[in-house]
Formats: sequence, structure tokens, C-alpha cells
Amino acid sequence: MPELPSDTVPETVGPRPAAPPPRTTETATKATAKTEAPRVAVASLVGTTIEYYDFAVYGTASALVLGPAFFPSGNATVSSLAAFLTFAAAFLSRPLGVVLFGTIGDRLGRRQALVGSLLLMGVATIGVGLLPTYETAGLLAPVLLVTLRLLQGVSMGGEWGGAVLLAAEHAPPGRRALYASIPQAGPSLGFLLSTAVILPTLNIVGRDGFVEWAWRIPFLLSTVLVVIGLWVRVRVSESPVFSSAARRTAQAPMSAAESRFPLGALLKRYPGRVLLGTGAAIGGSAVYYLTIVYSISYGPKELGIPQNTMLTAAGVGAAAGIAITLPVARLSDRIGRRPVMLAGAVGCVLWAVPMYASLSSRDAWVITGAYTVGLMLLALMFSPVAAFLPELFPARLRYTGASAAFILANTLGGGFAPLVATWLNSRWESPLVLGFYTGGLCLLSLLCLLALPETRGHEFDT
Repeated sequence: MPELPSDTVPETVGPRPAAPPPRTTETATKATAKTEAPRVAVASLVGTTIEYYDFAVYGTASALVLGPAFFPSGNATVSSLAAFLTFAAAFLSRPLGVVLFGTIGDRLGRRQALVGSLLLMGVATIGVGLLPTYETAGLLAPVLLVTLRLLQGVSMGGEWGGAVLLAAEHAPPGRRALYASIPQAGPSLGFLLSTAVILPTLNIVGRDGFVEWAWRIPFLLSTVLVVIGLWVRVRVSESPVFSSAARRTAQAPMSAAESRFPLGALLKRYPGRVLLGTGAAIGGSAVYYLTIVYSISYGPKELGIPQNTMLTAAGVGAAAGIAITLPVARLSDRIGRRPVMLAGAVGCVLWAVPMYASLSSRDAWVITGAYTVGLMLLALMFSPVAAFLPELFPARLRYTGASAAFILANTLGGGFAPLVATWLNSRWESPLVLGFYTGGLCLLSLLCLLALPETRGHEFDT
């Protein structure tokens, strides 16, 4: 139909209504905040909890069982080192998960990447529970164990970034850190859930029964959890920020190389932010994995602390960290990410040595108190980081960028922490070395945070 002249209006037609304002990602987010954002955050939390449950079960089993079952040796330290090496192997494959799921998440959508990562983790974890031991299958047993661990690592490489992004990109304005921190409670919840399964199993069948066969129970129970997690995740909607970015990409597409390989574009355009973001998270990763994984083995084997004491101390500390996760995130929405994270980094630097020195007391109350303080300080660092790292990168590279920084920090600060700690204690035989090692990495995080900008006011659409 030809346009009417601008000065001609049909008599039967009144004034044209003003065109509605364009529906930006921000207005879309406001419209869905009351219903969709909380549901998406819970869905992200459920999946992350399941993923970290699987990982925590393996970490605890590697401390208690997997060394002699899959790497028999006359030397207990050698068996433990071999078991922790398979624990570290999953971290080595995490970068592959960043590449794989980061590409899926930045090109096809956050939700598709998250469903794939959870499914892969479930298959690998259930597979570990069905494996034959060295006594039954010989060398094939440790080969299969390492293979499944590598698959777990690939899954974890894509999980964290997708979970926090899906929650953060659905969040209403001014509450991004709050919503992003909800799946950030998943690691501690996963550990608590694994402890809630492992402790009763140990008490019912005894340590001998657990070592002989019952260690498989926590792995096989993952079947139920994965089914629940998949059901929850397939029901959530795609991130509105990703949908908006996808539309802009269709109008002004990236180069073919950037589109196919977001990691290459990320390292070309933002290498400094990737490295500093990695450093900002490395100290917290060390605190988490040395407390939740390594010390559970170290305390009983080297210091004679009862196993239940170590599991309880770590569990109480993890619960305290969860309790303050949301208030800490809300505080960072009000005053900024850096002040809260800097306070946590300073606290971890100062508390690292006293926390691990508490192991020398062999007193359950002292250890539990020290771990509780340490894991609450960790929450100051790790609650805001779920919003802080994604805010360092643009929407088209955000999944890959946030995942790369966090996963690299987890690999360097967490994955190798049990191996480094085992080696340090073989030379100095004192829990104080754990404090100096952890405190040094937390100091590195402090320096990297000082070098990075505040991101609270960052526009998430770009």
C-alpha cells in the first residue's frame, strides 16, 4: 500500500498511536523477573548441586577408597597420590569442556549447553559406580577410571559458566549478583549431599564394608539426581540476554573465525581479563578443595583425627558458607563486587595458617570452628564472583570468558591442590604448610582483584 503524504490524514482515522518503545533485554528481564528469574535460578542451583555432588563423591572416595582399589601399592602415600592424580586429571580436561560447552553456549544457547553438561556428568559418575576394581580387571580398571574422570572434567568445564549465566541473565536489574550466587551455593550443597550419603553408609556397613563394596552406592544414587536435574533444566527458558545478542549477531555477524571459535576471539581481545579473572578466583579454589577434599584424607591418615570429625567439620563450615552466600551477594549488588571480594581475600590470607594449624589440636570443636570461619571468608570471595567474572566480558563471548577464567582458576588452584599438599607434607610433615600454600594463592587473588575494575554498573546487554 502506498504511503499517505505526511500532511494527509483520512477523515475516518484518528491520530496514530505512538509506536511502543522497543522491547529491550532490560524490559524483558523486568517483565519476567517475578516468575521466570527465581525458577531459572533454582533450576541452575539444582543442576550445579548435582554436578558437584558427583564431583564431591569422587573426591571423598579418592581420599578413602580409590587408591587401594584401583592403584594398589605397598606404600599408602603412593596409592593416595595416584588417586589424587585421577582427581587432578578431571581438571586437566576441564579446558576442553570450556571450549566445547562455551562454543555451544555462546552460539546455540546457555540452556542447551547446560543440559548437555549435566547428562555427560551423570553418565560418567554412574559409570564409576559400575567399574570393576584392579583386583578384578587389572590395568583396565584404572584406565577406565581415568577415562570417566576425564569425561567428568569436560562436563564441569561447561557447567559453572552456564549455570551462573542463565541465572544472572534472567535476573532483574540491580539483583544480578544475588541471582547469580544461587547456583554458586551448588558446590557446598553438593558436598553436604554427598556427606549425607557417605556418612550413614560408613556408619551402617563400617569402613571395611565401605571399602569393599558400599563405596559404589553414592555413585549409583546419582542416577536419580540426574533424572531430576534434567527434568528441571529442560523446562526453563533461554536467557533473554543471549536471545537479544543472537538477534544482533544476525544483523551484524561476527567474523567466521569468531563465530566458530569463541575462545580464539576471547584470547585475542581480552587476554588480560582472562588472566586477572583467573587469578582473582585461584585462592578461593585452593581454600575450597584443600578443605573439602584433601584434609578429609590428610587428617585421619597423617594426624589420627577421626574420619567423622573431618567430615563434620567440613560439613558445618560448608553449611555456614551457604547461609551467608545470598546476603553477601545482595551486599555486592549494593556496594560493588570488589569491596566484598577484597575483604574475603584479605581474610583468607590472614586466616589460612590458623585454619590449618587447628588440625594439630586434633580437637573436633577447634577444627570445626576454624573451618567454619575459613569457609565463611571463602563465601565473601566466591559469592560475588558469579556476577563479577561474567561482567568482565561481552554477551557474545560471556559463556566462554567466564568459564575460562573460573575453570582455569579451579584447575590451577584446586585441581592440583591435593597433589601439591601431599608433596609438601611428605617433606615438612606439618599442617602449617597447607596454610602458607593457601595463603600465598589468596594473596595472588588479592593482587589480581586490585588490578581489575569494578563491574557492578556494567550493562549486561553488551
